[in-house]
Amino acid sequence: MSKDYYQILGVEKKASKEEIKKAFRKMAHKYHPDKKGGDEVKFKEANEAYTVLSDDKKRAEYDSYGRVFSGAGGQPGGAGFDGFDFSQFNGFGGAQGFDVNIDDLFGGFSDIFGGGQRTQRGRDISIDIELSFKESIFGVTRKVLITKDSACTRCAGSGAEPKTGTKTCTTCNGKGQVMESRKSPFGVFQTVSTCNTCHGRRVVPEKPCTTCKGSGVERREEEISIAIPSGIDNGQVIRMAGAGEAVAGGRAGDLYIKVHVTPDERYHKEGFNLVTDLSIKITDALLGSEYTLETLDGKTKITIPQLRSADEILRIKGKGVPMESGRRGDLLIRLKVEFPQKLSKSAKGFVEKLKEEGI
Repeated sequence: MSKDYYQILGVEKKASKEEIKKAFRKMAHKYHPDKKGGDEVKFKEANEAYTVLSDDKKRAEYDSYGRVFSGAGGQPGGAGFDGFDFSQFNGFGGAQGFDVNIDDLFGGFSDIFGGGQRTQRGRDISIDIELSFKESIFGVTRKVLITKDSACTRCAGSGAEPKTGTKTCTTCNGKGQVMESRKSPFGVFQTVSTCNTCHGRRVVPEKPCTTCKGSGVERREEEISIAIPSGIDNGQVIRMAGAGEAVAGGRAGDLYIKVHVTPDERYHKEGFNLVTDLSIKITDALLGSEYTLETLDGKTKITIPQLRSADEILRIKGKGVPMESGRRGDLLIRLKVEFPQKLSKSAKGFVEKLKEEGI
């Protein structure tokens, strides 16, 4: 059975070339094998469908006969993206028998599909932070010192000496990109890459900054304030966009903070509730009493009622984990009745009297 190329791209049979192209770009971005969560099979199917439906002759043959007689492969000599058949690649790490990377071959995946300049991005940074249980419940602000590439403090990342101007980059003639031809096993390809002189900025400083030598980036120790939200769990990761390493002519990477919570001996979390155990004497269980409990909010007096069962739970409202709404969960106290290891002669006599009364 022939493939339904329209269904593969998710377009109607009467779809225009622009609609087909738009649908393919969307799928290519989503399923490219070099991207996280990509799908090589679906990417190949989408490329095959686009190669046929973007060509008037092939599309006419497909619409009439359900197949293409002139071939669905790419045009010889590397005629460009529209006619290139990615199915020649094995695992998208290289062609059979050749060490070829798609991004290297075409000058960047985003150049092909976005039609514009590829934005450079700085390196991501990962750090670990240890919190006490109380800090994880109520949240806390931590300041850390990180040595990384950051925007130059002298020129504010412009690369130009303060109070001086910029001029058009002569390497790329103010385009921010340079085009070059590369030979490959499939022919000659023209690739577009970011200009190494201006780093895509299109201009260069008239007088380079004396601190960063015109790059706009310097390596230094920087203090970063991290707001830890309330109720965070052990092992959770916080992402701070743009707090990673800076890069000349591009955007900074991200900072990832992995949180490690030290367990508390008394309390643990169940959803938005805090749970603790409290041991009480058997007489307090029978008669009721008052206890002073050390909570995360400080010391709190609680009233123990006459218990109806051995393992009752007391609930103190609003003493649990803070929520985004401003409310808090509850504190759940599991009462554990302590039985004496030994009874004195008089105590044993009292218990025997209780037994006589059916208690």
